[in-house]
Amino acid sequence: MKRIVSFLIFSFSHFLIYVSAQVTVEARIDSMQMLVGEQTGITIDVSCNAKSAVELPVLQKGQELVPGVELVQMQAADTTRLNEGKRMQVSRKYIVTAWDSSFYYIPPMKVRVDGKEYETKNLALKVYTMDVDTVHVDQFFGPKDVMNAPFSWDDWKPVIWCYVLFLLLSGCALYLALALYYGKPLIRIIRRKRKLPAHKVALGEIERIKTERTWAQEDSKEYYTQLTDTLRTYIQERYGFNAMEMTSGEIIERLTQENDEEALAELRELFQTADLVKFAKWTTLINENDANLMTALEYINQTKQEEDPNQPQEEIIVTPEAKRQRASLWAMRISIGLAVTVGTLLLGWVIYRIIDLLR
Repeated sequence: MKRIVSFLIFSFSHFLIYVSAQVTVEARIDSMQMLVGEQTGITIDVSCNAKSAVELPVLQKGQELVPGVELVQMQAADTTRLNEGKRMQVSRKYIVTAWDSSFYYIPPMKVRVDGKEYETKNLALKVYTMDVDTVHVDQFFGPKDVMNAPFSWDDWKPVIWCYVLFLLLSGCALYLALALYYGKPLIRIIRRKRKLPAHKVALGEIERIKTERTWAQEDSKEYYTQLTDTLRTYIQERYGFNAMEMTSGEIIERLTQENDEEALAELRELFQTADLVKFAKWTTLINENDANLMTALEYINQTKQEEDPNQPQEEIIVTPEAKRQRASLWAMRISIGLAVTVGTLLLGWVIYRIIDLLR
């Protein structure tokens, strides 16, 4: 029984200590001594459960804690979590000052935790005054007028140089702007009609030969020369090989890679007839000439490359001189923009600095 009673008393005493230790309120002062007009801080620390509601004293600036000690500033409360977030410590600092030398007793300050009121310990503050030598009063001088700062070129040199640079940049920007405006640089852009497709050129040439076929009987050589030259030019433009420098046989052999035999059968006969007329003085009839003309027309229509209907009819060409001129225009515009931007910043800094130096 004695052991049981001792254990219960021991447990109950520890329980009381634990309960009383749940909330602790402390007050501390940064310095207990200071001169008149100096400042010191009074800090209140509250340690309690993390879920507790803490109300620290709220004081107004100029409010006196005790007669002679007044509040200068009340700082914001600072909360620190303890024991893995189970407890917390709330602190607030009060900056105070005093204007009379004396020993001040600062009474306990009241704090509320979960509606229950707690008090801090009392504090003491000793305020000293400055020793003044009242015997040698000639060491003290009365107030003096405000003195003007001496003029220094070192302070004004950066302002002057920046202003000169601003004037130079402004002059360059104005010169470039006038050159851009009055110079009226012309960008030469050539607009010309887009080159006609090869089949249209060939068909137009054959139509011309057709209208002049009256002399074909009299001069068959010239007739077939013009007709085969038209076909050679068309084949060269259409298929991309130099048909003008090739023989008829070489042309037909090369075209076998592009056309079928049916399309080349009549064309081969046309070239053979033309070679006979031009080199063997072969004589042809008018109906044979017309047939060969129709053969050329049919071949061109069978092998022509269709145009894109959305392709513009005009071709715009920008000359190298125009490209260089356009680059110069952009360079001038960018230079003007940079000069204006830097000049504006320099002028702003110069004005700010002048105002600052004249204060």
